[in-house]
Amino acid sequence: MTASVLTRTPDPAALRRLAGLDDVEFGVRLLAGTPTHEGRDPALLRQWARAAAEFGAALEPVACAADVVESDGGLEMGLLARYTSRPDAIELFTDTIAAADGLAERLGWRDWYPAGSVRAAAVAHEAAHARLHHGPAKAELRRALGHVVLRLGSRRWYGHVAGADEIAAHAYARTVCGLGRSPLLLTAALAESLTPPPARPSPARTPKPATPQPRSPRRRTPHGREK
Repeated sequence: MTASVLTRTPDPAALRRLAGLDDVEFGVRLLAGTPTHEGRDPALLRQWARAAAEFGAALEPVACAADVVESDGGLEMGLLARYTSRPDAIELFTDTIAAADGLAERLGWRDWYPAGSVRAAAVAHEAAHARLHHGPAKAELRRALGHVVLRLGSRRWYGHVAGADEIAAHAYARTVCGLGRSPLLLTAALAESLTPPPARPSPARTPKPATPQPRSPRRRTPHGREK
């Protein structure tokens, strides 16, 4: 990504509005923008966002067992980090981490996001995803959300709420890293501060030669004359 993409001056008023939102509201917005939640009651989304954040914040801290690797190019993909289960690894995108860390410095948000905390929060976030992918935490989160999809007598089956694991992972990262605000605020501010890369021109297409069309046979009148 070119340097011009990283030098956009964010709108101070927009950033003040972001900072004025509570962390649950960022979770609501995340859910609202997630497919399958179109048309959901905002009150239900807020209930799920709050429950997911409380669940993530209450997760017992554990050491990250996945391998941590570093890559570049995260800004172009809109990624700060990602977890893969096969192999069990956390990929950190150093360019995005540097941009987020620098933005926290520029905005005077060091009380919320101390130096070095962005990388630590990214590792903790993806480690939480690993826990929510394996083991009992996945089912426990579903029960905490209370999204019942089937009842049979006294038994209940809880459904998946798309995006809830993301909120839980952010809340876990905030708690274990001692951040003053959710990482969701910083990522929203980063998105506000980045200029999208210019659209790449479509490759020129070589026109195909016209295919000659067969000529229709001449029609003849019933009297044998050409018409």
